[in-house]
Amino acid sequence: MSESVTIEVVYALPERQSLLTINVPANCTVQQAIVRSGILDMYPDIELENQKVGIWSRAVKMTDRVKAGDRVELYRPLIADPKELRRRRAEKAKQEGRANQVTGGKALNKTSS
Repeated sequence: MSESVTIEVVYALPERQSLLTINVPANCTVQQAIVRSGILDMYPDIELENQKVGIWSRAVKMTDRVKAGDRVELYRPLIADPKELRRRRAEKAKQEGRANQVTGGKALNKTSS
């Protein structure tokens, strides 16, 4: 009899999230755990060959082995670059004269006409 471990497999969309608790063989890979979980049937849009995955927010490879208590996370592609969004917010804060409060930068001087 082979030893098994309990793990979680999670995936989230803005309108729907799934957290599945499953038992897998102790030497199971991340990819095998995902397939065994059945989550690919629940979310047919997941392309496993291109999928970014992690365990407890740490990026891992599909060939990495899972351990008891791991949470395997499937990540959706980013729709916006986080650095670009921060840059835009900082620029807007400067223009609105609140850069010191938001960004730690210097606010532009506003002159009254």
